[in-house]
Amino acid sequence: MADPLRILLVDDHPVVRRGLRAMFDDRPDMTVVAEAADGQAALDALTGTDVDIVLMDLQMPTGMDGVTATHRITADCGPPVLVLTTYDSDADILAAVEAGATGYMLKDAPPDELCQAVQLAARGQTALAPGVAARLLGHLRRPQPALSPREVEILQLLAQGLSNRALSKALFISEATVKTHLVHIYDKLDVDNRTAAITTALQRGIIRPR
Repeated sequence: MADPLRILLVDDHPVVRRGLRAMFDDRPDMTVVAEAADGQAALDALTGTDVDIVLMDLQMPTGMDGVTATHRITADCGPPVLVLTTYDSDADILAAVEAGATGYMLKDAPPDELCQAVQLAARGQTALAPGVAARLLGHLRRPQPALSPREVEILQLLAQGLSNRALSKALFISEATVKTHLVHIYDKLDVDNRTAAITTALQRGIIRPR
């Protein structure tokens, strides 16, 4: 019998890690060898632990986020990274893929589906939740002007109700620069005001609801 896949769990919620550990450790072909509550802790764990696959959350309020950690792991030729998150916005998906993630799954996935994704990702094969795959295919079939990370950040702050002045203070840029970004955002989304921009961005999954 082959050795079980060695999994590193990265999630800031202890309850989530406990549930995942119980699920994987109940299988003869998988075992959790380490846990981490943020990206930096994951990098530290990898230095002293033999890992076949990293199961990575994206949004961790304290410490290094999942996208940054994924980029660091893949750039250093580390083990494959399978993202496991509650978010399926275009911004999150594209950021994870660009960072080098081998797969992208949602936390509400059935256990058998998640375990199959872990097996695929550990072999270096792409593992995507059905909805995520559909979003990526939609991008390929209907190419649209891509928003820059700064433009997505501004959209997310707009959705929180920030004014131009508040945006300039939050991002340490001038109000004139904010207005320039807004012009570019409106043009790319084919809208003419901030309400329409927020609505369109939410509908397309570019930003997350708050």
